[in-house]
Amino acid sequence: MSKVRKASEDADFRGPLDVMSAATFVLDGQDVVIGWSPAAQELLGYPPDEVIGRPVGAFLSSVAAPAAEVWPAGLIAAGAGGEPPIVPLPEHDLHLAVHRDGHRLYLVTAVCRLSGEGPAAQVLVAADRERLRDWESRLAMLQGLATQSPLGFAIYDTAFRLVWCNAASEVELGLPLEDVRGRLAEDLYPRGRFVTPGYPETLHEVMRQVIETGEPFLDLHFRGEQPSDPGKVHLWSCSYYRLEDTDGHVFGVCEDAFDISDRYEAQRQVNLLVEAGRRVGSTLDVIVTAEELADVAVPEFADLVQVDLAPAVLEGELPDVTGPEAPELIRASSRSSALLDTSHTPGAPSGATGPVTYPYGSPQHRSLASGGLVLEDDTLVVPLRAGGGALGIVTFVRGPGGGGTGIFGRDAVAVADELVARAAVSIDNARRYTRERSASLALQRQLLPQHLPSNSAVEVAHRYLPTDDLSGVGGDWFDVIPLSGTRVGLVVGDVVGHGLHAAATMGRLRTTVRALAPMDIPPDELLRLLDDLVGQSAQDNADALGTLAGDDDVAAGATCLYAVYDPVSRRCTMARAGHLPPAVVEPGGRVSFPDLPAGPPLGLGGLPFECLDVELPAGSLLALFTDGLVEARDRDIDKGLETLGRVLSEGTDSLEDLCDRVVSELLPGGTTTDDTALLLVRTRELDDRRVAAWHLPAEPVAAGRARELVAGRLTEWGLDELVFTTELIASELVTNAVRHAEGPLHLRLIHDRTLVCEVADAGHTAPHLRHSADDDEGGRGLFIVAQLVVRWGTRYCKEGKAIWTEQSLPPG
Repeated sequence: MSKVRKASEDADFRGPLDVMSAATFVLDGQDVVIGWSPAAQELLGYPPDEVIGRPVGAFLSSVAAPAAEVWPAGLIAAGAGGEPPIVPLPEHDLHLAVHRDGHRLYLVTAVCRLSGEGPAAQVLVAADRERLRDWESRLAMLQGLATQSPLGFAIYDTAFRLVWCNAASEVELGLPLEDVRGRLAEDLYPRGRFVTPGYPETLHEVMRQVIETGEPFLDLHFRGEQPSDPGKVHLWSCSYYRLEDTDGHVFGVCEDAFDISDRYEAQRQVNLLVEAGRRVGSTLDVIVTAEELADVAVPEFADLVQVDLAPAVLEGELPDVTGPEAPELIRASSRSSALLDTSHTPGAPSGATGPVTYPYGSPQHRSLASGGLVLEDDTLVVPLRAGGGALGIVTFVRGPGGGGTGIFGRDAVAVADELVARAAVSIDNARRYTRERSASLALQRQLLPQHLPSNSAVEVAHRYLPTDDLSGVGGDWFDVIPLSGTRVGLVVGDVVGHGLHAAATMGRLRTTVRALAPMDIPPDELLRLLDDLVGQSAQDNADALGTLAGDDDVAAGATCLYAVYDPVSRRCTMARAGHLPPAVVEPGGRVSFPDLPAGPPLGLGGLPFECLDVELPAGSLLALFTDGLVEARDRDIDKGLETLGRVLSEGTDSLEDLCDRVVSELLPGGTTTDDTALLLVRTRELDDRRVAAWHLPAEPVAAGRARELVAGRLTEWGLDELVFTTELIASELVTNAVRHAEGPLHLRLIHDRTLVCEVADAGHTAPHLRHSADDDEGGRGLFIVAQLVVRWGTRYCKEGKAIWTEQSLPPG
């Protein structure tokens, strides 16, 4: 505080030649000193009695001419030899004098001649040359502030009326000082306000606090219209400090202001780009990205922003919307500030989003036609370009006095171009993601069953949760495969890894299982064939990459569980390759995990797979799942199996509800660190009302007996329309078994969604369908049978084989 006070005291703007402070000599008509002021004695050190009566030329010598006389006391030293020449200040004389203590002084003098009677003829005023130079510098500074400074300076009295302003303020006000002197500050800037947080908003309140407290306000931001440029909003950096006279009386407040609109606008635009980089593109969604762009730009950059995209962009494709014919676009986003009326905005749809077209000649149409920016009045249209094509356009509109200051200058156009370019990259990324996700979902629909076929053997429900949320696919799979004799194949598998690579491997395995299962291969044999396939694929990859087969992830990480359920015998035969065993829930609620031999994971080779045959009461529940359901980082498999058993034992009438309960209990929030597949199966039984079986001797008469039995049972079932064809089928199959196989023979009819006819024998040789020559006496029976049925095939078992056929049931 003492330094501030000292600086204030030194800031004396009285001139050094002022008679109140300068050394003053009074001379008579012969230039003899007749008066000697105290300031003169202080400056030169001589008392009046040593000076009065002497001629002035005796002690003041011009620097330009050597002194003619030297006082005995050494008062004057004329012409110091060897010193550089001294240039006098303009309009003043420069003299050299020696202080009484011996040091030399350069004095600047001014003379005022007197008129009238009396001895006094003139007054000579002298001051130290350096002090005069300081004073001249201060005068130059004040002159520069008043006429040359780009800062606006104004002085207001205690009633907040304008007293004085410099040239910069006059330019800002658009009027000379004479026309605005005496006007109130708030009348000069009627709609302005301070926007610096924590300070008053009005000019008068700020000035009042400065006058009352004496504390200055520095760098307050004032926002308003410049009187000389109405309609355009400016921003000033203002400072205010109290003014006092020499007696300490407050007579007003000084304001200095500097227009920082351009600097503020530039900084705001930089901040806008930084904010856009932070907020635009936070998701891989085209619509959300367009909305983020509009949210960032309104109201900081424009009062209205509309983002229009080509319809193909929303589908993940790359269009090119430029050309002479403006295409129809989709309004992806529209944001406006409260300051702008958008009721007559060209092309605007009724809602926030929807189709939009622009008339010929509109800025949007011209931008689409040319592929470039179009600026028209307060509207700026910028194309969204990425990947070599135009994705759409962005329209910016500024209203008068809005956040965008009403017009688009060169800098604003550059910012809009950069802003749209950045948004285009994010929208293009979202478009690419949409395309890739669509492809992934299409792959998922192909690889996983979307609708499991209904059948009489089991009731099913399923859930699939991939870890890779981006692609929506993973390495786990499940399937339900209809087999001959109303049986059903149940499969669940797991391929190590996530994403498309694991999904593609899973797809090959699932396709292979679906191809092998209808061949009625036992589960252990099917897994062996699958193991050979995976091992061969791993070896092929190893040969191609020059690595060992054991290093292949698929070879070491693919597991599978395959089961076959027969609703007639209620028996389930299952085998697994390194997979978790299924959970079995009896109708009473007892849960068990069958002691099914584990078997090695697929692809290792060299180790056998074993089957387990269990009988399931009708209404039993089978749960087939992958380890992602029961294993987690904070939970081991045993704990997960225990939880799964508890939930399954509680039971529910709906398998869909039970699936939801299992997932919510074991995977809270639906999140999983590993792909998860769950298949719930409730078994059914086909009893004697739907199944008829007979034993026949391996004799020629067996064919006739088969026709009688078939006709009688079909009549009981109300299937009279199928009697003739079924008699023919049964007779032919039995005849073939008698001729080419071994007894005993077994005939079975199953009335299900189709009519199944089976003939089993002890032979292991399957019949082959062939075309008979014209001179062949036989060989046409199986060909005729194939024309009468929907499908037919051979199923092998330990005791032999069974030839089966399926016929469609009559309507109704």
